Amino acid sequence: MNSKQIIITGGGAAGFFAAINTAEQHPECSVILLEKSSKLLSKVRVSGGGRCNVTHACFDNGLLIKHYPRGEKELRNAFSRFSTQDTVNWFEQRGVALKTEADGRMFPVTDSSETIVNCLMKAAEQANVSIKLNVDIEEIVKNKDDTFTLNAKGGGTFSCDKLVIATGGNPKSEAYEWLRKLGHTVVKPMPSLFTFNIPDNPVTQLMGVSVPFAKVKVASTKLETEGPLLITHWGMSGPAVLKASAWGARILGEMDYNFIALINWLPKHTDEKLRIEFNNQREENPAKTVISNCPLELPKRLWEYLVTKSGIPETTRWADLSKKNNNQLMNNLINDEYKVKGKTTFKEEFVTCGGINLKEIDFSTMESKVVPGLFFAGEIMDVDGVTGGFNFQNAWSGGWIVAQNIAT
Repeated sequence: MNSKQIIITGGGAAGFFAAINTAEQHPECSVILLEKSSKLLSKVRVSGGGRCNVTHACFDNGLLIKHYPRGEKELRNAFSRFSTQDTVNWFEQRGVALKTEADGRMFPVTDSSETIVNCLMKAAEQANVSIKLNVDIEEIVKNKDDTFTLNAKGGGTFSCDKLVIATGGNPKSEAYEWLRKLGHTVVKPMPSLFTFNIPDNPVTQLMGVSVPFAKVKVASTKLETEGPLLITHWGMSGPAVLKASAWGARILGEMDYNFIALINWLPKHTDEKLRIEFNNQREENPAKTVISNCPLELPKRLWEYLVTKSGIPETTRWADLSKKNNNQLMNNLINDEYKVKGKTTFKEEFVTCGGINLKEIDFSTMESKVVPGLFFAGEIMDVDGVTGGFNFQNAWSGGWIVAQNIAT
């Protein structure tokens, strides 16, 4: 076979994985990785608070695909070719052991993203991947001989036989124009995985308080998620909120991020169970004040806030709790209402729903059905997962499948 020139655009997880595995499996090929910025593997570095949430300990592909609001059907095919277990094995073969936390997230045992970054950089170097920084491609030309010519901003031209686009998601539609010109259609991009802003609400004074299990509903929609919830100085975050933002990315975008969030702080408690708890307090602790004597597994500051929000004076004893106040407190515990106005996305970690239309990609090879010789991997496609390592798993699987098929 003649030496093929293969170019991968995008120096993130998907691009690196495609480049490394292509170079390892096809040493006869020349593999070049182009990154438009001066930084490589930015999301890998900041993921999981700097620990890198490599993947999720979900080894049943039927269950794994349920964590992707977009791309579920197509990813079943991809994960059958490169699974979570394959990811674990790949890193372990290169000296990086992963550990599983209680919530299923998997991290390097070092708890440092630099372990993953160093592993990928070393593998790329050993496989002779050529890396070029500050190369921003603005045009792709498909030549008559089926090769590609890439033109970069500010000058600079690159040629290749096969091309991989792994440039990640972008919330701006115009960022995909260079791919539209090739004939691809782009599903409108929108932010996914964002936190809820609740401006001027006293709940933000509880910043840092977290609840291990809460339920989040968006009023007037069918959107409902559950999991840990964190109160921040701007509103609410944590997996329960981030999952709601992922599954509701389009719905919430259409609402211009103005909606009512209903929080159930005690999803495992029914109305009846709460009434029993409160009645027990009246009988067992009648002289104790409601605000200082919480019968439920809730953070102390949150309980005090909800008691105050329910209009219950600090001096009110359990024996003196009125029926009206009792009902209001119950409602605030299981149907607490907040006016959300806006969102916060973390630039380094942002995830986008939307991108290249999945119908235009063959997920058994990751090759474009529109432009032969063009391949995709990662978030550039209309695929996104909830928080917990799922977006990285999509990147690893796509990059691997590209490498398997690009030189054939």
